[in-house]
Amino acid sequence: MAYPSKKKLHRINRRQPNVGERPGTINVPEGALKPQIRVYSYNEKEVVSSKGDSIKVVFDQLQVCQDHFHWIKINGLGDAGLIADIGQHMGINELVLEDIMNVHQRPKFDEYENYLFDTSRLINMSDEHELTNRQFSAIIKDNILISFEEDYEKNFQAVKARLKAGKGAIRTAGPGYICYALLDTVIDRYFVVLNQIGDALEAIEDRLYTGADRSVMYETQQLKRLLITLRRASWPERDKINDMIRSESPLINHEVKTYLRDVYDHCIQIIDLIESYKEISANNIDLYLSMVSNRMNEVMKVLTIISVIFIPLTFVAGVYGMNFAPTNPFTNKLLPGNMPELYQPHGYIYCIAIMGLIGIAQVLFFWRKGWFKNF
Repeated sequence: MAYPSKKKLHRINRRQPNVGERPGTINVPEGALKPQIRVYSYNEKEVVSSKGDSIKVVFDQLQVCQDHFHWIKINGLGDAGLIADIGQHMGINELVLEDIMNVHQRPKFDEYENYLFDTSRLINMSDEHELTNRQFSAIIKDNILISFEEDYEKNFQAVKARLKAGKGAIRTAGPGYICYALLDTVIDRYFVVLNQIGDALEAIEDRLYTGADRSVMYETQQLKRLLITLRRASWPERDKINDMIRSESPLINHEVKTYLRDVYDHCIQIIDLIESYKEISANNIDLYLSMVSNRMNEVMKVLTIISVIFIPLTFVAGVYGMNFAPTNPFTNKLLPGNMPELYQPHGYIYCIAIMGLIGIAQVLFFWRKGWFKNF
């Protein structure tokens, strides 16, 4: 995978703090999309789904499917009223609602009296090779899982397919298992992005030995920025998964903790890959700079040889270019101490021959020293 050297690869969304604002204030993120709601009610026998854009679709299905587990999937955070209604009817703390709407959260896991709150970073690589870093949040309460995503991307199609197929424990292990399945999907996307970065680093390394130019350095630096973003997300993700494994909440049972240990191992692998790729990218930049320095040294070596050969020839030409006549052209009187060779027969030929011999002698000297081996 090759990256254009001038293409923007990383979209940075910086948080704009509202200084002095009351804790628990729900602020709609800039450019947030209108919410789309899907409700999946499931048990061992069936899966019932419905969709809408208001809280009514949620309450209607909860009323109909009282003996089911429920996954309430919300895509888009453009409605503060919807989030407030969910908090009011579900008994969710205002600080949790604020964290859901503040899409710059660090991955974390918080335990409350009768529900759990989880936040992750959802990393994707677009077709234009642009890294997107979105927030994914989830609340586990009783027999309900509520998930929140910033966009309409179909990030969890595999989980929905497993839920509809009903294979394994996904329909019987409760909302804690669905939360694990979503987290496992989030972590697996890191591997997809890292595989693309690894392919790009290998391609850059191949170019270093064939025909490297300065775009190699620019592209490698861009990949390093992507790795830094992944590192900032993966380290707290590992700590968060560890907190979930150690949790004593009945909403995360022993079976789910067993699967979470596998997710924890994946986090460790991701961190190792990130560190390895960071080292490779740094080595690629160092290698490119070393190759540029070596090429410059070779150029300077050639120029030095040429200069050393022509310096004595220039000296000889300069001496005999002074034109101090041995005799006075008006009186024909001998001028002592002036050039006696000025009117020497065949002097030009002798001078050229001497200069040629000096040049040949220097070339032979440099050849014996091994300076021409790389030419």
